[in-house]
Amino acid sequence: MPSAAILAGGHSIRFGGRNKGALIVGGRPILDRQMAELATLCDDIMLVVGEQAPAGPPAGLRLVRDRVRDCGPLGGLDAALSAARYDALVLVACDLPFVTARLLGHLLALTSEADAIVPRTERGYHPLCAAYTRACQAAIADRLDRRQLRMVDFLADVRVREVAGDELAALGDPHRLLANVNTPSEYDGLDQTIGHEL
Repeated sequence: MPSAAILAGGHSIRFGGRNKGALIVGGRPILDRQMAELATLCDDIMLVVGEQAPAGPPAGLRLVRDRVRDCGPLGGLDAALSAARYDALVLVACDLPFVTARLLGHLLALTSEADAIVPRTERGYHPLCAAYTRACQAAIADRLDRRQLRMVDFLADVRVREVAGDELAALGDPHRLLANVNTPSEYDGLDQTIGHEL
């Protein structure tokens, strides 16, 4: 069985501190869309948060707080792997509205081959929509100790299995699957065939 973690620990500075998981895409909050996909794969779904976090998680989510403060997504992955009930974990940033169970299930199915299963496009690795195992924990702890916090840098320390090219395209349009909402302009630029509102 795998665990799942939705990373919601960021400050959303470019969104004025707003909760990006609550943004509406296709008539539903991003977080609800993600939970619906993850629930078909996992019975252990966590919401990983930082210091400024809600008192309790939405129904169906287990709240996990960062163990090391101010370490960004790498600190969130550390907390998720430490709290996960199972060895394999799929990690999803809270601003990815179009991730699918098909994509995430494929990543999880490959965790017997490597420590980290990471999509890769012409933009590089997408470590915030990836699968990891507990074998990554020592490398993460070392990077946190040295305050080397870039997710893509930590990947150099573990066995990585890329999902790219035709393999990734077979799971859906990579640009849609991995589209995230970092800024209001990116939110406004989402697929215009899907209604959304701030």
